[in-house]
Amino acid sequence: MAKKVVFSKDNDKLVVEDTQDLHTKDGILKKEDLQSGGKALTNKNVDLYVTDAFFVDKLLKIKRGPAVMTAKDIGTIISHTGVSSGWKVLDAGTGCGVLAAYLSNIVGPKGVVVSYEKRKEFLEIAKKNFEMLGVKVDLRNMDVYEGIEEKDLDLITLDLTEPWRVLEHAYKSLKKGGFLVCYVPTVTQLMEIEKHNDYTLFFIEETIEVLERKWHVEGLKIRPKNRMLGHTGFLVFMRRI
Repeated sequence: MAKKVVFSKDNDKLVVEDTQDLHTKDGILKKEDLQSGGKALTNKNVDLYVTDAFFVDKLLKIKRGPAVMTAKDIGTIISHTGVSSGWKVLDAGTGCGVLAAYLSNIVGPKGVVVSYEKRKEFLEIAKKNFEMLGVKVDLRNMDVYEGIEEKDLDLITLDLTEPWRVLEHAYKSLKKGGFLVCYVPTVTQLMEIEKHNDYTLFFIEETIEVLERKWHVEGLKIRPKNRMLGHTGFLVFMRRI
């Protein structure tokens, strides 16, 4: 049994098991076609495209509860911190675990990702998602406002209502030059971070809002799509002094 991802020309994307026939709006795709992969024809003569499912495909199958950080914001965290194999990372405010899963997938077996979540119902959701995605995250039922046990960290990510309450804890746990990234949805939260930051502890490198607009590309029909993914949150990148 293996997970497969099935694409259509309408940009629909399904992640399925290859153990039985697949019933879609475009018709039925035989189990044998799922298992062999490649271009396949349904019983309605519609072309579908089948390949093995990777990590980013399996994310479509996660169980949701709390709000999920978007790929555009996660990608910006990855690119602006340079997180890589072997890093030690703390993620606080696990939610359903998407950011922690991405980070674990990047740091690999040589790295460590610890994630704090104080709400037990979110903890259970994240635990099941990590198992389904096959990533290793040290998931803990802890409140980061009360302190951080880990030391010598390369990166701390905070998806919390009041991240400024973690600044002193983060300073004690990060390496010199280590990254603290705060994800907040409102301008008033940005103001509070600036207000509470002591520039002998952290330097605020930059604050970013990421907007994403997809395009429709079909022959000569090339135009931006009617909807875009606008404001989701601000990313505040800070460095330990």
